[in-house]
Formats: sequence, C-alpha cells, structure tokens
Amino acid sequence: MKTSDLSEFDLYLFHQGTNYHAYEMLGAHFAKQGSKKGIRFAVWAPHAKSVSVVGDFNNWDTRVTPMHKIGDGEIWVAFVEKMKEGELYKYAIEPQWGGPHIMKADPYGFYAEKKPDTASRTFDMNHYKWGDDAWKVQKNREASYDRPMLTYEVHLGSWRRGEDGEYLSYREAADQLIDYVKDMNYTHIEFMPLCEHPFDGSWGYQATGYYAVTSRYGTPDDFRYLVDRAHQNGIGIIMDWVPGHFCKDEQGLRHFDGQNLYESDNEQRAENWEWGTTNFDYGRTEVQSFLISNAMFWFEEFHIDGLRIDAVANMLYLDYGRKDGEWVPNKYGDTGNLEAMDFLRKLNEAIFKFHPQALMIAEESTSWPLISRPVYMGGMGFNYKWNMGWMNDMLKYVSLDSIYRKWNHDKVTFSFMYAFSENFVLPLSHDEVVHGKCSLISKMPGDYWQKFAGLRGFFGYWMAHPGKKLLFMGGEFAQFAEWNFDDSLDWHLVQEFDMHRKMQAYSRALNKFYVDTRAFWQVDFDWNGFQWIDPNDNNNSIVSFIRKAEDSNDFVICISNFTPEVHQDYRIGVPAKGSYIEVFNSDGEDFGGSGVKNAGEIQSQDVPWHNREQSIKLTIPPLSTIYLRLKRQDGSNASFPEVNEQVEARGFAVAGEKDSTEVAAKVKKGTAKKTAAKTTTKKASKKTTAVKAPKAKATTKAKAASKTATRKRAVKTPLEEAAVNA
Repeated sequence: MKTSDLSEFDLYLFHQGTNYHAYEMLGAHFAKQGSKKGIRFAVWAPHAKSVSVVGDFNNWDTRVTPMHKIGDGEIWVAFVEKMKEGELYKYAIEPQWGGPHIMKADPYGFYAEKKPDTASRTFDMNHYKWGDDAWKVQKNREASYDRPMLTYEVHLGSWRRGEDGEYLSYREAADQLIDYVKDMNYTHIEFMPLCEHPFDGSWGYQATGYYAVTSRYGTPDDFRYLVDRAHQNGIGIIMDWVPGHFCKDEQGLRHFDGQNLYESDNEQRAENWEWGTTNFDYGRTEVQSFLISNAMFWFEEFHIDGLRIDAVANMLYLDYGRKDGEWVPNKYGDTGNLEAMDFLRKLNEAIFKFHPQALMIAEESTSWPLISRPVYMGGMGFNYKWNMGWMNDMLKYVSLDSIYRKWNHDKVTFSFMYAFSENFVLPLSHDEVVHGKCSLISKMPGDYWQKFAGLRGFFGYWMAHPGKKLLFMGGEFAQFAEWNFDDSLDWHLVQEFDMHRKMQAYSRALNKFYVDTRAFWQVDFDWNGFQWIDPNDNNNSIVSFIRKAEDSNDFVICISNFTPEVHQDYRIGVPAKGSYIEVFNSDGEDFGGSGVKNAGEIQSQDVPWHNREQSIKLTIPPLSTIYLRLKRQDGSNASFPEVNEQVEARGFAVAGEKDSTEVAAKVKKGTAKKTAAKTTTKKASKKTTAVKAPKAKATTKAKAASKTATRKRAVKTPLEEAAVNA
C-alpha cells in the first residue's frame, strides 16, 4: 500500500469527493519523518476543538500526543516515533463546546481490537506476498456476463465451528471452506459483511470499522491468505458491503467530532428508525471520498472480485421504511434521494474505471429501473441486480401444496416478463431462512420424501432459469433448522442421514452440470438464450423451455414438474429432428429419487406440437426437473420460431395481488414507475437485534391426491424422524 504525503492536491480531491484512495492519506500509516521511523496518524474532524491520539503507548492520556491541523483546517495529524505494529489507539476528540473528550476508533483504521473491546490497532499493510497473478490474468481475459456464476453465500462465523465451538480463523476457513466450495463446484463465495462490527446479531450489517476486516477471525493478512487461496483454486470472492447506514455505537462514526459529520445535518434524513441505525450523507463530498475509497480498498488491498451492495432501496428512496411525516420529498416532489443516486453512479463509474472486471451487485428490492445499466445509458451503473421478484414468487409457489399450484402457475412464468430487463442474479439468500421463514427444505410441502424431491426439482428449475445463481450455505444439503448466526451448520445431517447425503450429492452434480453447460450461462441476459416450449400447462403444473448458447445448435431442453404425479407419454415440441437423450434427472435414485427416467435415445416424430414440426414423448418423473440434449440430428439445423415476448402466463392471482397479465401489460408498456410499491425484503430484526428465531418444524402433510405409486418413500429411522421435526 502506498502512503500519501498529504499534499495539497490530495486534500483538494478529498474535499471534492474524488480522492478514491483516501485510505492512503488518512488513518495510521507506518512512515518516516526525516530520519525517524514511526506512525503518522491523520483524521478528518473539522468541528473538533482539539484532537489527540491515545493508547497503551501513552497510558491513554489525552495530553501526551496532541494532533495539529494542516492546511485545509479540517484534518488533524500527528507523528509518533518508534510505535510498533499491533498497538491499540483511539482518537480523543474535544468538541467545540469543550467538556469530556469523545473517544473514537479510527474511521480509516486497518485493524481493530477483538470485540467486545473497541480500539483500533496499528497494522502494516505491506507484508503480504500475493500468489494470485494467474487468476488476475484469467479474470481480465473474460467478461463475467457470459461465464458461469454460481455463488455460495457464507456467514463465516457459522459456516462451521471448531471442536471447541470457537470460530474458524481466516486461515482455517481457507483450508476447509475453499476445498469444500471447489468440491461442490461453486464458482464464487459471497461473504456476509466482514467489516469490523460490534454486535454478532447484526450479522455484520452494522459496521464501525469500514476499513478493518473483522478481528474475530484473524488479521488482515489472514484474510488476504483466504482470498489468495480461493483465487489459486479458481474461486472468486464477493463481499457484502453496507454503504447505506452505520451503527450508533459510541466508538463509531455517529457524531464523530461532536456534530453530525458522516451523517446528514438533517436529523430526519440521518435517522434510520426501522433499523435503529444512522444513514450516510451522500451529498457530503468527504463522505463520498470515504465510501468510494473504501470500496476501492477492498478491491486493491484484498483482491476481492466483487461487492454486493446491501439495501440499495434504503439509499434510493427517501420514504423507505418511513411513515408519513418522517420524510420530505426531493426538490421535484418525488421520493427519490437525488444525492444517493448521484453517489451510486459516481461509485460505479469509479470502480469500473480502475477495475473493469469488477462485480458490482445491487440488492435492490423494488422496481427501480435500469439498476444494472451503465451510467451513460441513464442507469445506476451496477452490472448485476438481485432478482427479488423471482425469489419471492418462487418461494411462495414452492411453499404451496401441489394441489393448489395450478392456480398459481403465473408465479413460475411471470419472471420471464422482465427476466432480461436487468442483469439478474437469482438469490436464495440468508434472508429467506431466518426469523420464522423456515429453511428451504422446510418450505416444501408433503411428507419426508416429497420435501427432498420438491427441493431437488426446484433447484433444477432455478439452475436452468436465465440469470446468475446464489445459494446460502446449508441449502445444498437441505438443513431443516433455520439458520442460526451463533452456531455451526448442522453438518451431522450429512454424516448421519442418507437423504441429506444424497441431497448434497445432488447439489454437487447439479452444480457441475451448470458449470459445464454453456447453454445455461453464455446468453443469460437476452431472449436469444431462452425460448419457451410450453409455459401454459398449469393443469399439470409443468413448464418446459429451451436454454441456448451462442451457437443455437448448442441447446438444452428443460422440463419441470411441480406435482408428485408421474406423466407417461407426455409430448413436447422440439426444435430439431433427431434423437434426444436425458442428460440430467433430479429424480435419480442416487439423489434420493424414485428412479423414473427416460432411458436410451428418444426419437423425434413428425407430429407438430407446440408450434414446432417435430415432437417427442417423455415420461415425466414426480416433483422433478429433467434436462435433455439432442444426441443425433437428422437433417437441417435446429429451428427456433421467432421469439414472442408477449407470453400469457396462465394462473389466478392470489387475493390482494394484481393479475399477472395486467402487471405484465404495465411492464410492457413501460408505465411501471420507479416509485411503485416497494417489497421490503429485510426485516428490522436483521439490522437491530439478535433475536433467535424458533427452529422451523417441517410439516408432514401427505395429501392423498399427491401420492403416486411410482415414487419411493424413504424409510425413516427414529433419528431421521427427529431431524425432520428439529
């Protein structure tokens, strides 16, 4: 890391909001002053009457190491000779009105004392020797859009614990987590926030040290080792990042120099009542330098590959989570936060200027347009957006008993009305398996066997749907209990119960099929990569479609059956004359399924079906997704009818929801406003308290209508029965 000399130009850029490497200027840097070696401290505190550095080195005496203002009159500096690495320190800030000093951790500190203690630590960021040059070369050759992106979301404190119940260190995680992720065929790991934070129950979403990777798991160099090892194994690293709000703990940014500084002078804007936090002031240029530099810091000093920006809707909307009277419209009388819009555009332009292959992923839970479009096109400048609409629709759908699904078929098909309006990531994230929402396996209706079959079939549909993919840890082996941030995942399930072991094997195989299948990811954000065969079979709750690579002859046929019925002689239209083979089946016996399959070659027939000249007959397994490929082609190339984006999704709206065709029409006409009703996907409890949610109980309703003679029931041991009801 370079150290800025606090030049007039550096200070000018900082105050202009364009010093994108402000961390080289502010904070604690090992430096020389003449022939003396020590640490230079620099802090922005324009309202302070006086500032001093305190720590063990001077017995925390506010009189010993005073700081002085430099040219701009807002930044305070001190040089401490012979100070060592690992020393504790804080800034003692005397407010304008005098009185007791305010003791603050360093906003630009690179390392922090382990919670519950709150001081910053000196750390030399120039020790680590990277070994990921090959990864950087490869990444710079390839655009992420036409590459597989299958992300494993991890909360590092609860993925796995040591035998003594303690956290794994970054280095221990590097040895265990990276091997597991590679074995499971994921392409990326997304870590929930790793900035220093005081309260475990915030999951890292309420930070105090934006530049300090949390000391819970080790040092900054230990985290670098984890990232380095991931890259050496071909795995990208994405980090959750929270520029929307910060916690109110006294050592943090709130009222930093006795007055509002990082937050707005407008208390109404500064206050985030829903989450009990404080919002950043995006119009203050020094705050822009702080946040954009912080994003740059993680890319440059830790070599991460992407940032997933949390709660973007909270930034964009002035009325987000607020009641009438708690917000004031912008100068145009609208709900948009103009300063936040400008900041996000500025952030993304800066990141892509320095790091063209970065992943900037927005968790934006509303219909705000053009989130993942470039700034020059009028967009917000991200390159990906979480598809919260797809996630909400599909989790509602798969939670329904199968006999009701035919009246909710639009929840499966509606996402294709807008699937290519953004560069979407399809998330099955931590937010959906906490606070009474149940784990993914527990959302599935039916008996023990049906739950696993339903989850396998859903995963198969999810993997074939256009868009990049993200799954929260534990979902891959069907953990029954809700996620608990304060405990390890239930790894004993894989060791002790056959169905969980088979579910994990299924996830591994499905992931590999995805990564190896160009048709599933090469054309993810355009109609040319997708075509319906039949979206309208709501009576059978079956959908069938085609995913295509850039070479349209490289295609996969996908059929998903969301009921436990087996369908014999089920006919679908196919794009080419020839023989087809089943290349993947979620109902395979090795995965815990009933073993209903299509063996051998399936010869197409000259029977027109689904607007195609050729068709085939299949056996459709229960609660399953199957994939087919063309093995041998007879005659001309594959033929694909002209794309028709006006797909009518059959189904009936749930009470209180608009009919899907009405909504789709509005989307098509472009009349959906960015101020449309927002779907709040984050609960206040996520941001404020560590409430332990009750463990989900898996229901075992077995409807007579949903039974089938052809599927097997897994015989449960008493231990397995207990696991279902855990």
